[in-house]
Amino acid sequence: MVSFVRRGTRLQGKQLAAWQRLAGRYLIDVPRGSAATSVDPTVRFDAATVFGRRAPLVVEIGSGLGDAVVAAAVAAPEHDFLAVDVYRPGLSDLMRKADRAGAVNIRVIEANAPDVFRTLLASGSVDEVWTFFPDPWPKKRHHKRRLVSPAFAELVVGVLRPGGRWRLATDWQEYAEQMRDTLDAVSGLAPANDGPDGFAPRFPGRIATGFERKGIAAGRVIRDLTYERR
Repeated sequence: MVSFVRRGTRLQGKQLAAWQRLAGRYLIDVPRGSAATSVDPTVRFDAATVFGRRAPLVVEIGSGLGDAVVAAAVAAPEHDFLAVDVYRPGLSDLMRKADRAGAVNIRVIEANAPDVFRTLLASGSVDEVWTFFPDPWPKKRHHKRRLVSPAFAELVVGVLRPGGRWRLATDWQEYAEQMRDTLDAVSGLAPANDGPDGFAPRFPGRIATGFERKGIAAGRVIRDLTYERR
C-alpha cells in the first residue's frame, strides 16, 4: 500500500547541515524491509524508551514541512509527537524548526505510513492520529492511491487506544465525502463529526499551514473530520 510518489530525497545546503546535526536527536532510524521507505516487520516502536517517559502519543501522517506538528508540540509539552513522512527535505526542515523552538517531544520517521502502522506501532499505543491534507490524487484513475481507505483505516483502528481519535482535514470536497463514507463504515470507529454539515468543527490544535492557505486561495472549503476508536 503506497499512497505517494517519492520526490526530492536529496539534501543540500542548510537542509543537509540540519539533517547531519539533528538526525541523531530527532530521527528514528528504523531498519528497512524490502524497499527504501519500508519498515522491517520485526521492529517495534517503544515510545516510553524513545521519549524517556510515558505520555499521550500523537502520530502525524504526512508532516510536510513540519509547521503543524512543531506548533502542536510546543503548545502541548505534556504530549509526545511522532511525525511520519517520506519527504526527506521536509523532515529536515521539521527537525530544524523543532530545534529552534526547543521542542524535545518530537521524533520523526522516514517511512511509508502503512508500514509504520502495520508493524512498528503497538496495538492500542496511540492516543491520536492526525492526517491533515493528504494527497487527494484528484484524477479518478488515481483514487486507488489515496491513503484513507478501508484497509488503512483498519490499521489505524489497531494502533489507537479505546477512546483515541483520528483527526483528518482536506480541502477537496469529494475526498472529504469519500473519507466520511469510508470511515463511517468502519466498525471500530465512531464518527464525532458534530458539525451541521456532517463534518467536524475545525480542530483548534491544527494551525493553518501553506497547504491550507493554498486551498483557500483556490476557492476550496476546508473540511475537518474526527473519528473515535470504539
